[in-house]
Amino acid sequence: MKYPALDIDALDADFLLAVVDEFGLSAVEIRGSLVTIFFTEAAGRDRARDVVVRAYPEATVSARDVDDEDWARRSQDNLEPVTVGRITVVPSWHGVSALTADPRALAADSVTIVITPSMGFGTGHHATTRLCLRALQELNLRGSRVLDLGTGSGILAIAARVLGAAEAIGIDDDRDAIQSAIENLDRNRGVSDVRFEVRDLRLEPLQHADVITANLTGALLVRSADLLLGALHTRGALIVSGLQSHERDDVVRAFERARVVWEAMEDEWVGMIFRL
Repeated sequence: MKYPALDIDALDADFLLAVVDEFGLSAVEIRGSLVTIFFTEAAGRDRARDVVVRAYPEATVSARDVDDEDWARRSQDNLEPVTVGRITVVPSWHGVSALTADPRALAADSVTIVITPSMGFGTGHHATTRLCLRALQELNLRGSRVLDLGTGSGILAIAARVLGAAEAIGIDDDRDAIQSAIENLDRNRGVSDVRFEVRDLRLEPLQHADVITANLTGALLVRSADLLLGALHTRGALIVSGLQSHERDDVVRAFERARVVWEAMEDEWVGMIFRL
């Protein structure tokens, strides 16, 4: 399968993502000064190219189509295990075997999650994923029902279950992402009570949950605030990331019915936990 992509040279990656995040981003690859942004559709890629060229006429911008397997093979040369608190995320080619079948046995110790990079991004190598993994470890997940919105690779749903959640459900409107999540769950043998569903948040009501993770974009978080808070059980926790520091105040205002109980920033990306 091929994915539409833009190669952009000599521009800051974070600013680029803020400019094009409305056009269906799928993943980002940074190699030196070259930023490659992948999109779910060619039309979105082409609109993003036009916006970047207008905003940065001095930039070098080129469009191309990238095979998913080629991208994954290149990633194998660069991606190493990432540790966030008690969780270590390991690319599948490192040969780390399965987790123990009993998540209770893992709660006090380090845990390992195996994820294969694909265009359903979320390997732990991006700051927003790391912030969400940190936030999950700030909560007592014992016996909780966790809903992971925009699940991508499924990493947060899998992590929630390993950290003690009774059940985790990952939702995404991208069928390829859901397939990637299912395959990643299979790689983590012994992790049960996790399921993934193709759903569009704009069209279907959310199931209620004790903990909701939403690693989206700042604009989408603002638009979805009432939907997310409405799906949260009383005294539940909502983890958000995907927003940049300049979007932080807008997101907090959108969630004014809730209070911020934890907050962290990494590389200008922000993660927060809200409670009603």
